[in-house]
Amino acid sequence: MGRGKIEIKRIENSTNRQVTFSKRRAGILKKAREIGVLCDAEVGVVIFSSAGKLSDYCTPKTTLSRILEKYQTNSGKILWDEKHKSLSAEIDRVKKENDSMQIELRHMKGEDLNSLQPKELIAIEEALHNGQTNLRDKMMDHWRMHKRNEKMLQDEHKMLAFRVSSILSEGSFTERSLKAESSLNSSLCFQHQQDVELSGGIRELELGYHHDDREFAAQMPFTFRVQPSHPNLQEDK
Repeated sequence: MGRGKIEIKRIENSTNRQVTFSKRRAGILKKAREIGVLCDAEVGVVIFSSAGKLSDYCTPKTTLSRILEKYQTNSGKILWDEKHKSLSAEIDRVKKENDSMQIELRHMKGEDLNSLQPKELIAIEEALHNGQTNLRDKMMDHWRMHKRNEKMLQDEHKMLAFRVSSILSEGSFTERSLKAESSLNSSLCFQHQQDVELSGGIRELELGYHHDDREFAAQMPFTFRVQPSHPNLQEDK
């Protein structure tokens, strides 16, 4: 009993649709690989899912872009507009320029020189000489700049050292001045203290003297009368 014929129409159920897409995509890619191996054909397959996911396959001996170019040439259908054509031409020009620069670089390194003519070797020698001269000049410029920077740093170092020594000298002078002023203040305080003590002693002596004098006068029981030791000669006459 064979399988029933399936009606080809859009599958409404999203889950069934995704399952069917995965199975049939795998089958198409498998058939593309088989036909490429069995028949030595150039096969290119491009598949986009409903969600925009890309799946592609191309036989190993070619590329998809070459297959599309062959398709455009044989079918007469234009796949690339003028903008894409100019872009493709620009890409080809850049590739050729890059290849030429790679060859020239190898020649500058001394590689692949056997195929060159004497004129080309002379041009390479002149280019190398000019490059060496420019390199030497650039190195001298860097050396001069380095020397200038070194001299500026040395001058700045000398200036900083002078400022530090000046600050230290001012600090030492200030310290000595403070010590001298402190010593002078101590001497003045000591002298003032001595003056105060001396003044107090003199005052105490003065007070003690007057007090003793009054006490001595109060203790005397009678008064003295002083008489001359010689008689008065005027009275005898």
